[in-house]
Formats: sequence, structure tokens, C-alpha cells
Amino acid sequence: MDRPLIIPIFIPYQGCPRRCIYCNERITAGSPQPPPTATALKKQILTGRHRTRRHPLRVEIAFYGGTFTGLDREAQAALLAPATACLREGLVQGIRISTRPDEIDDDTAQFLRNAGVWTVEIGAQSLVDEVLEKSRRGHTVADVVRTVARLKTKGFATGLHLMIGLPGEDGAAFAETVRRAVALQPDMVRLHPTLVFRGTELADLYRAGAYAPLSLENTLAACRNALGAFENAGIPVIRLGVQTTPEMEAPGAVLAGPYHPALRSRVEESIAGEMAARLLAGLPVRHRTILFTAAPTLAAHLKGRKKAQLRALQKDFDLAGVEVAVDPASPGNVLTLTVGDRTERTGRWGPL
Repeated sequence: MDRPLIIPIFIPYQGCPRRCIYCNERITAGSPQPPPTATALKKQILTGRHRTRRHPLRVEIAFYGGTFTGLDREAQAALLAPATACLREGLVQGIRISTRPDEIDDDTAQFLRNAGVWTVEIGAQSLVDEVLEKSRRGHTVADVVRTVARLKTKGFATGLHLMIGLPGEDGAAFAETVRRAVALQPDMVRLHPTLVFRGTELADLYRAGAYAPLSLENTLAACRNALGAFENAGIPVIRLGVQTTPEMEAPGAVLAGPYHPALRSRVEESIAGEMAARLLAGLPVRHRTILFTAAPTLAAHLKGRKKAQLRALQKDFDLAGVEVAVDPASPGNVLTLTVGDRTERTGRWGPL
């Protein structure tokens, strides 16, 4: 299914019962704006449709930031009213909200359904209780499990937001989070690196030497493994990285952490490079020119930025040259290697 066109409405901090250790939504969501009227929202939808290069079959209004269902019912209704009007007029095909796992019960779920909400994204962040406690989340893994089950029973599409590199989280803990997330079978996942933003408790811990963020290389490895687990389970990762804002680009906004404006591209390059190395391993390719064939996107990821990844492969395997051919008919997850009259193929996550 094509990705929907998302019309975002940001409600920073609204409804949040506490401040998480890492959170500065003034930086991650931008300056707070008043919620749009029905007229303004309709204009935003039409503008979004006009600007997109693709022609989405589905347009959705999404409420991000804060804790939507932590607001009182009157405030939720006021925010949803213009979105519901657009839904009933057929301007959009869905409404989604994001919230905490401990802020939604059966009554709230029914209220959301009556207002036209079909997707609920849950800010789980981790599925290890010790990590949740050290991150001052204020909820447990059991809350996440219970809420996802409740939403599924009532027919909602569900999403999980997960973070990499939280306080108290090592590689084994993150792998356990991924394993448990796969078991919950959400309809989508978002993966975000933990960054140290100014004005947060995490910034204080970082300055005191009590928190060390993940390196970019370790983040790439963790993301690559997580992406493999979710894709193999048929769970799309709809975001990998953070949404850059002007506030995030300001000097001193990000104190530390694996910040990269194109983290997913770096992860995809890493996967493509691993596929190529897997094909080359053990083959008599020294001093020979080889040819990789792939679909356009995979070919671009294999080349890397300014063909840096091809140069690395040439050096690591002592090759005379590396060429890449683009084949639009090739499956997007298959890489083909040709050496002389020999051809080898591999899939995205292992041999075919």
C-alpha cells in the first residue's frame, strides 16, 4: 500500500503528565502553534496534495507531540472537530493520534472511534521495565502490552514508537525491546535515536558524565538489526531517525548523540554494503572487475555518498574495479553479482 499523505498537527507537551528525561518538544516539534480551524485545515490539505509529487490514495490528519488522550475530553473534542469535519467531507481518509500507553482506556478508545480516529500510535520507547524507569517514563511494559491488545480488539491500526540508546539500555536490552515489539504485531513502527537536547534532565546527566550516548556507528548497527527483524515480520518501519526542525539545527540544541539528518539512508547504505560483502566473501575476485546489478534504490544505496561505499569494497576485497548496473525490473531487495560468467544473488537479509 502507498504511504498516505500526512497532514501534521503538533501539540507539544499538551496532555503530558510528566516530562521524560530526554524530552524537549520545543526543539523536536518546533514552536507551538494554535490548532487550525476547519477552514485552515482544509487549505492545508489542499496545499499538501498540490505540493506532493506523488498522488496518494489516502490522506490522513495526524496529531503529534504531547499526549493526546491525556488532555481532558473537551480539549480532545475541540482538537478533533475540524479533522472529523474534513473526514466526513471526504477530504481525508483517516485521523491518527499519538499517546502514552497508560492514557487510554475502553471509554477513551470508543470516543476516538466515534470521532473518526482509526490509527493510534503508542509512545512505548522501550519494552524493558528497567529502561522505562531510568527514562522517567512512568509506565510499564505491561501497560504497552495491554493497550496494544485493547486497541487491536477494537479495530484500530496500531503503531509503536521506540527509541535506541535510552539510559540503562545496552545492546541486549534493545534487542529484547525489538523482540517484544515484533511479538505485539503492531501495524507500524517508528525508530528514533536518543539525542541529548539542551534543557533536559538527560543533558544534566550527560554533563555530569552519568550518561553516554550511542555512537553513530553503534546506532547504525542497532537500527540495521531492528529493521531486519521488523521487515522479516512484515511490520513496516515508517520512520527511522528524527524529523529535523529549524530549532534542532540551531547551535547548541543537540548537545550529543547520534544525530544525522538522513539516518535511514545511512542505515540502508549499511545494509547494501553488507549484502555486497556477503556476496564477495570467499569468491576468487582479487584483482578482478566485478558488476553488481540492482533496482534503482538499492543501487543508489550500494554506491553510497559520492560512491564512497564502492571505493571501500574495492579496497577491502582488492578489486580491480566495481561497477553498478541499474535494473528497474530487479526486485528491490535482491542484489546480483557478476564475475566473469559466474552470477550470485542475495536477498536483503541473507541468501535467497
